[in-house]
This record gives sequence, C-alpha cells and structure tokens, in this order.
Amino acid sequence: MTKHDVTRFVSFLPRREKRRRQGQKAELLIESMAMLRRRRGGAPPDSGEAPLNGAAEEEKKKEKEKKKEGNWSCVDSCCWFVGCVCSLWWFLLFLYNAMPASFPQYVTEAITGPLADPPGLKLKKEGLRAKHPVVFVPGIVTGGLELWEGHQCADGLFRKRLWGGTFGEVYKRPLCWIEHMSLDNETGLDPSGIRIRPVTGLVAADYFAPGYFVWAVLIANLARIGYEEKTMYMAAYDWRLSFQNTEVRDQTLSRIKSNIELMVETNGGKKVVVIPHSMGVLYFLHFMKWVEAPPPMGGGGGTDWCSKHIKAVMNIGGPFLGVPKAVAGLFSAEAKDVAFARTIAPGVLDSDLLGLQTLQHVMRMTRTWDSTMSMIPKGGDTIWGGLDWAPEDGYECCFKKNKQNDSHVSDDASPGKVNPVSVRSNYGRVVSFGKDLSLAPSSTIDRIEFRGAVKGNANLAVVNATCDIWTEYHEMGWGGVKAVADYKVYTASSILDLLHFVAPKMMQRGDAHFSYGIADDLTDPKYQHYKYWSNPLETTLPNAPEMEIYTMYGVGIPTERSYVYKISSSLECNIPFQIDTSAEGGPGQECLQSGVFSVNGDETVPVLSAGFMCAKGWRGKTRFNPAGLKTYIREYDHAPPGNLLEGRGTQSGAHVDIMGNFALIEDIIRVAAGATGEDLGGDQVYSGIFKWAKKIPLRL
Repeated sequence: MTKHDVTRFVSFLPRREKRRRQGQKAELLIESMAMLRRRRGGAPPDSGEAPLNGAAEEEKKKEKEKKKEGNWSCVDSCCWFVGCVCSLWWFLLFLYNAMPASFPQYVTEAITGPLADPPGLKLKKEGLRAKHPVVFVPGIVTGGLELWEGHQCADGLFRKRLWGGTFGEVYKRPLCWIEHMSLDNETGLDPSGIRIRPVTGLVAADYFAPGYFVWAVLIANLARIGYEEKTMYMAAYDWRLSFQNTEVRDQTLSRIKSNIELMVETNGGKKVVVIPHSMGVLYFLHFMKWVEAPPPMGGGGGTDWCSKHIKAVMNIGGPFLGVPKAVAGLFSAEAKDVAFARTIAPGVLDSDLLGLQTLQHVMRMTRTWDSTMSMIPKGGDTIWGGLDWAPEDGYECCFKKNKQNDSHVSDDASPGKVNPVSVRSNYGRVVSFGKDLSLAPSSTIDRIEFRGAVKGNANLAVVNATCDIWTEYHEMGWGGVKAVADYKVYTASSILDLLHFVAPKMMQRGDAHFSYGIADDLTDPKYQHYKYWSNPLETTLPNAPEMEIYTMYGVGIPTERSYVYKISSSLECNIPFQIDTSAEGGPGQECLQSGVFSVNGDETVPVLSAGFMCAKGWRGKTRFNPAGLKTYIREYDHAPPGNLLEGRGTQSGAHVDIMGNFALIEDIIRVAAGATGEDLGGDQVYSGIFKWAKKIPLRL
C-alpha cells in the first residue's frame, strides 16, 4: 500500500462515520412516526392491514400467546422434569455434604429418644480392654467367594466376587453364574476348568451385601476396646464343600490350626475365644475333632490341643441337630418364603422364564453343595418326635414382641407351669401329603411302603430326559412320584430314606461325609471317621475341662418345623413336589400357616436344635461330654425395630440380624476380655428348652 492510498483511507473514515450516524437518525425518526400512528389507531403505511381498535389488538395478543403455548412439546416436558430431578438431587447432595456428621443421629434421637451407647463404648467406659484373641467362623452363604479360573462366559471376572458383594453377575449372566457356582456331581469338588475360592481376611464376611452386615457390627465393637486385625481372625472357607473336603482341596483346617497357634503365641499365651455362626458351628465342631485326630485323616494336634489353645467357643444360632428347613430345600428347592412366592405368582418360578427355569436351576446348583447335607435333622425320631408326639407338643404360637432383652426365665420353662394345650400340631411329622394327614391320628393313616418301589412309567421318563436342566427327579417317572405321595407321612427317621429315594446320587456323596444317627458306643473305632465329627450325637467334646461352651440364639420368631406337601400340577421338566400353601390352620391351629408348621426359634433354627445339647446332651459329665466342660445357654428374646430409623434393630433375635444384637455383643466382649459364664450370670432362658429336653429319651 502506497502513501497516497493511506491518505485516501484516512480521509475516508470520517466521511463513513458521518454517513452511519445520519442513517441511525433516519431509522429513529421512522420508528417514532410508526409508534405515533399506532397510538392514534392507525396502521403502519407498509403493513397492508386495517387499523385495529383496542379490543381487537388485545384479542390478537391472546391468540399469539396461545400459539406460543401450543409450541410446548413432550421433549420440553421431559427436559423440564429431568432438570428438576437433577436440581433436587444436587441440592440434597449439597445438604448431605454440608450438614454436620452428627445431624442424622440428632434427627434419630429427636424421634426415638437418646440412643444407648454401643456395647464396645459402654464396656470401654467400664475399663474392659482386649485380652483373648478372637476367631470368627462364618456360616453357610455368608462368606464371599471369588473366581480364580472359569469358562469363556466368565471372561473379565478374575478375582471378582461371584458370591457376596453386589451380586451383579447374577443379573448379567445368570446361567454362567449358576454353572460356576455349582460343584461336580460325582466328586463334590471343582468342575473341570473352574476354580472358585473363598475371600480371605475380615472382609470375607463382614458384609454379605452393601449395607447388609454380618460380622461388621461385632468387629467394630471389639475394635472399641482395643482389638485390631492381628488379634482378630476370620476363618473363611468354601462353605459349599463338605467339611473334610475344605482340607482336601484348600487345606483350610490346617490354616485355621496354624493361625490359632500363631495368635496364642504372639499374644502372650492367651487362649482364643472362637465365635462360630450358623453352619460354622458344625464346621468348628468338626475342626475340634480333626485337630485332635492323627494324620492323615486328622491334624495331629493331640488330645490336649483344644485345652491349650481355646478358652471358650461361643456358638451363635447353631443348628447342632440340623434344621427341617434343609429338608424342604433338598426335597423341593423351597422354604416358606419361596412357597409363598409360588402362590402369588403361580408357575413363574417353575416356568422357562426368560430362558431360566428358576427353581430347577436352584435345585441343580444347591444339590451339588455337600455342605447343605450337614444340616439334615440328626437324631431321628428320638430327638424330633414320631407320628404321635414331639418334644414341643402343646406349644402355643403366640409370639409376643418384647421391647427389651431383660433377663428372665420364661413361664413354660418354670417347674410346674403348664401352657394351655391347643390342637395337637404333630411336629414330628416333618413332611405330610395333605393337611388332614398332618393332623389325623396315626391309626387312621394307611401308608404304602415306598422303599424299593419301582420308578416306572417310561413316558414321563422319556419326556423328562429331554429337559435342559438335569435333576435326579427326571429319572423317577410317575411311578416314583406316586410312591412318595402314597407313603403320606414322613418323620425325621424316614426323611433320610425319602432323600435317598428321590436323590440317590446326592445322598451317596452325603453319606461319605456326614452321619445323622445317635451313637450306641462312642468308644467304637468307627466313630474316629470324619463323617461323624460334625454330629454332636456321634462324637465327644474335647478333653479340655477349663474350656467353656456357649450356645447363643434368638427366640420368639416363628420358625419352620414341619410341612404340608402336594404333588405339583405339572410334572414335565418340573420339580414334582411343592409345599401346599393353601393349608391353613383354624382356631387352635395357629402354628400352621401357608403349609408350614412353625415353632419357637430364630426364623431358621428351631430352639430344639440350637439348645438341646447345652441343655441336656452336654450338661455336666455325659458320654458326649466326658471331660465335663461347662455349658451355658444364652437366649435373646426377639424385639423388632420400632421404626425404620432403627435399621435391623439392636434387640433382634433373627438368625443373621442377631449379629447386631447389643446384648449378644456385650456377652461376647465380656468373655473375650476375660469373663466366664458365671460372670455373665449363667443361663439366660426365655423358651421351654429345658422342659422339651426332658421329654427326649436320650441315654446320657
């Protein structure tokens, strides 16, 4: 650009700015004139419209507003709704992070009143401190399991939990999950190409699922008086396996032995307090015999190992003599809750719902878990009753909900106190085909022997052979189904024969690892075999006179005791038997609801199973307790939470929720800090366990 061009450009700028200002003035003048015309009622000269009066112009404005409103679409509504939700969410999140940590407690106390101190804090104020190391033994299903090797459908799940945690894989790939959670039908061990192993450490069973505690509350309260991970040990194991197979595959029993020895040695020789829960009670009973027994079957610790290393065993919710619930699970893959679900949604669980026949898959999977057979009722008719009697006869199903766990002796446990007798419940009839047969006098029942019956009818067998889901029921045929129903009533003794008839391969594995009888002579060498070690009626307690045995369980909750069954309406590819939920008790028969007879217990384990051994079988020096170990019964009367703010409650007696019961936790902490059973006050009984135990004709 030349100098002349620059001069021309500079001189051009003022002229352009002058023209721009003149244009703006002209536009303002035109707008002013148009506004003046509108005020006088006229129309703009270029509009081509007739002048509007005030009313017409007002109507035109309304039409324009309606037109604007009509333009609001569904998308606008959705966006508005999402915006409101997000705004509310962020506002609540802000409040949650901004409020003081004590605010939720303040709200709870404002509604329910002042909260009691947690047991750990309360006992810390009393001066209690950590003393004896503690060992936790989880029960069935509460311990986490993770994948170490799997098939192609499980890609990306290495060391992810398949049991416990979020259970996300159950919903994402259910058939793959069932395939990996099942064990081999022949060996009871891992299927080919699959390895699932227990999670280790305290996290193995502190929570079963997010927000659903198992051991977490007890661990937190122990920590308040000084416990930490080096003085607490979670004896995690694969709860699907038979007890002896946990040693064969994983050397779990050897690990427990070594860890207990290490804890005693590193804590100044102080013995451990062992706290098993549920099936873990039977597992540790097996361990105490295993650790004494010589190798290769046992751990080689010698007959004084328990005396040197264990101060007390505090059993929580222990199914010492089994649970009837296990019978329903193995027989028809259901219990009270599942049976109710089948009633409100008939055929759903049995049908091929989205490619998943739920109950059949559950049965196929759980029947490979040998541990479930450890909880079949033990002791036969001697313990559980026969056709015309049961220890709990006369019990009234009136479950009063107390508000506090104050120590007292129940009325039916007091000498000379007799409850009003209602219609006989016949608890001894564990399985009855029909409500009438569950209550009828035994002399009127015409039973047809099923043992050795021919499982005939090839047509049904051929149809079932095409089913995708294999269960042993597919091999029975209509002849076998009819033979089972024609026997009509089963007691605890005949239940074993029933399970052998409907599931012979499963029971063949079970017979190799468990026994369900009563020993005639405990000195017989055959009782040195591991199959007897988890049955308290076929084994003895250790030679450890200073060791204490506690049985701690909840009472006051209806608990399954016996069942009314019927043949399923559809037999093809289905489980042929199911609980008859139409069977309801009338006046005087309140214990029968939806095909299930209930008795006192913790919702899973009846009082009879949890308390009998400490009430009678082990009380004093008996042939089952030759060393005379002291035994104590500590019952916790169930009191449900008063409102939702109390969560699962601090006075619950339910089978798992009792792990958060303040009274139970306090008892455990006191013993771990050095107290004895006498210091706790001895027995604490709410049920009629002592009265029922006296009715059982067991030779001691």
